[in-house]
Order: sequence, then structure tokens, then C-alpha cells
Amino acid sequence: MSTNFNELSGLKQWGAVIAGGALVTAALYFAVFKSQSDKNAAAQHAVEIKVRENNELESYRPKLKDMEGQLANLKQQLEIERRIVPDEKQVDSFIVTMDGEAQKAGVELRRYAAKPVSAKEYYTEVPFDMELDGPYYSMLNFFDRVGKLERIVNISGLLVATTKNPTNAKVKHQYQYAPNESVVASFTATTFYSHDLEPAAAGPGAKPATATAGVSK
Repeated sequence: MSTNFNELSGLKQWGAVIAGGALVTAALYFAVFKSQSDKNAAAQHAVEIKVRENNELESYRPKLKDMEGQLANLKQQLEIERRIVPDEKQVDSFIVTMDGEAQKAGVELRRYAAKPVSAKEYYTEVPFDMELDGPYYSMLNFFDRVGKLERIVNISGLLVATTKNPTNAKVKHQYQYAPNESVVASFTATTFYSHDLEPAAAGPGAKPATATAGVSK
């Protein structure tokens, strides 16, 4: 048997109103307020995590200047190492350098011929057979200048002979030597290239693409 709200007594009507309000409040709490509260709690948790991370990073601030100084120093060292052992096979520039030192020393760099390269773990050896002629002390000056170059150049297999008997130096060609030229020399000049930052280098026996042929002048 159903009962109309108007038929209830005043006390019961108030009770029904309060009960209905409680139900609506509960529904609103779970539908709106609880959801928003959970979002706020999640946001607060995320803020607390960021604050902890910032506090941890803040401890490194005094060290930042030192770290920047160390990084700059490492970059400078890397540039020096790249000049000593270039990370690109700049064969042409190597030959130009050797020829330039020969001219400064007063000798003629007559011939160079590329030999097979030798690939190591972090670098590649690139040797060249070379021949020169000139005054004796100028020859000594040339090798002294080469020894003081920034990049590494090893000289091996040096043979020296007089211009009257150049075959004793096992040179491939003879020339019309100037009156002041007294010696001829043949030797192997080996330079080095870094390939630790490059794709895998060619295996032993390969030749640089830009210097596979000998040159005489």
C-alpha cells in the first residue's frame, strides 16, 4: 500500500527530506567530490615527486661550473688529438704537408707512392714510400721538421747515398741534380688516422682511394 508524502506527519516529512538530502549528498560525494579528491591527491603526489627530484638536482648546482670546465677541457684535448691523429683519411693534406716541409728545408721531395694500409683497433697506419734529394744538412733539417709536426709521422727504412751513386739509396728514378745537391734518400713515411668514430675501416691490404698511385716530379 503506497503512502502519499502529504499524508505523512510533519516529523516524518522532515525525516524523509533529511534522508533524501543525505542520499543526494552521498551521491554527489562519490560522483563528484571523491573523484576530484582523488585527482587532487594524485596531483599532489606528482608535485612531491618533482620537488624531491629538483632537490636532488639542486645538489649538483655547485658542481655545474666544474663540470662545464671539465667538458671544455675534454673538447680541447679531443681537438689536439685530432690534429695529432686525424679522424679522417686526409691523404692529400698529408702529402701537401710533407712537400711544404721539404720546400722549407730546401730539399726536393721527388716521389711518393702509397703502400697497403694496416687497420688496427682504433687507428689505421698509412705508409708512403718517398724519395728526396738535396744538400746533406737540408735533408737533416727536413727530418727534424717532420719530427716536430703536430701529427704523428714515423720515418723508417731510411737509405742515403750520394748524388753520384743514387742507386745505393734504392731510389726508383734519377734526376738532373743541382750542383749544391749532395745526397739522395729513400724512406717510408707512415702517418696514422683514427677510425674509432667512423664506420669499420678497410681490412689489411686495402689502399686509400685517393692515393693508390705513386707520383714523381
